[in-house]
Amino acid sequence: MEEKKFDLNSIIGFALIFGILAWMMFQNQPSEKELAEKKAKQEQIDKEAKNKEAATVQTAPAIIADSTVADSAQLAKLKGSLGNFAYSATLPSAKNDFTTIQNDLLSLKIANKGGYIVDATVKNFEQFEKGSGSLVKIIKDNNASLNLKLQTQDNRSLDTKNLFFEPTLTKEGENQVLTMRLKSSPSAFLEYRYVLKPNEYMLDFSVRTQGMNSVLNTSKPIDLEWNLKTYRNEKSVTYENRYAEIVFEYEDGKDDYTGQSGLAEENPSDVTYVAFKQHFFTSILLTDTPFATAKLTSENLVKDEEIDTVFTKDFKAVLPLAFKGGEVNYNMNWYYGPSDYKILNDYKRNLDEVIPLGWGIFGWINRYVFIPTYDFLSSFIGSFGIVIIVFTILVRLVMSPITYKSYLSQAKMKVLRPEIAELGEKFKNDPMKKQQETMKLYNKAGVNPMAGCLPALMQIPVFYALFQFFPSAIDLRQKSFLWANDLSSFDSVLNLPFYIPFYGNHVSLFPILASIAIFFYMKMTTGDQQMSAPQQEGMPDMGKIMKVMIYISPLMMLFFFNNYASGLSLYYFISNTITIGIMLVIKNYIVDEKKIHAQIQENKAKPKAEGKFQKKMREMMEQAEAQKAQKGK
Repeated sequence: MEEKKFDLNSIIGFALIFGILAWMMFQNQPSEKELAEKKAKQEQIDKEAKNKEAATVQTAPAIIADSTVADSAQLAKLKGSLGNFAYSATLPSAKNDFTTIQNDLLSLKIANKGGYIVDATVKNFEQFEKGSGSLVKIIKDNNASLNLKLQTQDNRSLDTKNLFFEPTLTKEGENQVLTMRLKSSPSAFLEYRYVLKPNEYMLDFSVRTQGMNSVLNTSKPIDLEWNLKTYRNEKSVTYENRYAEIVFEYEDGKDDYTGQSGLAEENPSDVTYVAFKQHFFTSILLTDTPFATAKLTSENLVKDEEIDTVFTKDFKAVLPLAFKGGEVNYNMNWYYGPSDYKILNDYKRNLDEVIPLGWGIFGWINRYVFIPTYDFLSSFIGSFGIVIIVFTILVRLVMSPITYKSYLSQAKMKVLRPEIAELGEKFKNDPMKKQQETMKLYNKAGVNPMAGCLPALMQIPVFYALFQFFPSAIDLRQKSFLWANDLSSFDSVLNLPFYIPFYGNHVSLFPILASIAIFFYMKMTTGDQQMSAPQQEGMPDMGKIMKVMIYISPLMMLFFFNNYASGLSLYYFISNTITIGIMLVIKNYIVDEKKIHAQIQENKAKPKAEGKFQKKMREMMEQAEAQKAQKGK
């Protein structure tokens, strides 16, 4: 890569700017006297705040005493808007307070108002980049809500997110248990129950009612509304947003997702879990009793990648909770944590489907081949960049027999090209006869024209599986290698003062290296393919098309992967470099075109039985030729 050069004017300009900034910082520094006055003022403010807090604590019992059920006037006033739930608004807990439960992995803050989680912090994971000092928060600053739409017997419609719950925090062994009760009387309530276990991202969650059949309209289900406006947590909002979507599972175990469109909606039935998936973190609501129906909505919030850099998607789910015997009783779970295949798979609840490893054979290759191999290598290799390189070498070595078969087929076709050209000239006015004679030549020489395509087709599942694997590998998140400080994101070596559509405002080096490797690989293979493949009558000139693709493919790689994970670009760079090396070895030391030519001539001299495929093709051609002759008459 060409080095960046600066002229003398640029250097002088940078020096002047630096000098001006330094002078401004020096002039704006406060004096010792100003610092002392500021410190004294802050101490006075802190002292007044503490006195005010103490006064509030001392007077709180009196305020609470005035706002209990005994205050019939206040209760009557509240009943006008809240009905039976006016009782909950007069309890001491009817204030904007919070209860925190946490373990070594997760910290959750639950509000009295609404009874739902208003802050979910994933410990041990930093936002944006390593060393940022800011932990990943899935929920913060009112970006999420949980609400039940209550229909009462007296025809009121109430939202639980606006009502006050009474918290009770206890312990069951090592488990922290928080019950949040929305009361209509001392013994009748709607309850959320949160149970957080040690070293778990998953917590038990239940919703139940007691004695509410005389308060609530039980003729139709209660709608549970769960909303989440997903905060950006990764370096590239473009890349992160690409993997943010709603994933859900049916009762029969099949999974589906809303997709990546601007506004997507799904209405599945018999749903067992709903996952609001971000790139490397996810929120999942699971239920033991499947939701009969669901309304799931995903809206893309990144309209302009230069401006919309705070949020990625707006997820909404409406899930009905059915009454049984006049009460609601749902045992559920919440998961707030990393989108880590190993962690999610260990729950044995099909949560690994949240990770986009690919469908069918692609997912199978990732689950049973690539993930175990990658985990094995990373268990004793310290650098994740080295792990990718070793992993790539193993993949290419395993695929080398296929590469050999493909090159051998090209070599055979190249040897036959002069004879095919002669047939083309001989039967240039009779395309059907030319095709028949060409097939006979292939049959006599023992050459299958499809043999070069089949190995290439066999490699497609592997390439696609790897394309899905690397963006899903959370182990690469914020792991550095060479100049890349995060293998799960782009490796910027130069920031641009402007934004290029589809490219970004930075230059990544690994995609450049991968593009160069692809260019030389295609230059090598395309030349052989052009030499081996005969021009077909009435078909486009593939030689010209491939010449253009030599330049288009690397350019597409350069633009497409500039915002992708540098680990994926590193894989393609190493993979194509190794493939070039393998093909050079095959060409110069393994495949001898003279021997191939001699073998073909020997095969042509031997009587060879016509295969079923060749026979069928010959018969079809003869039939077509006969029909053509009949029409000519």
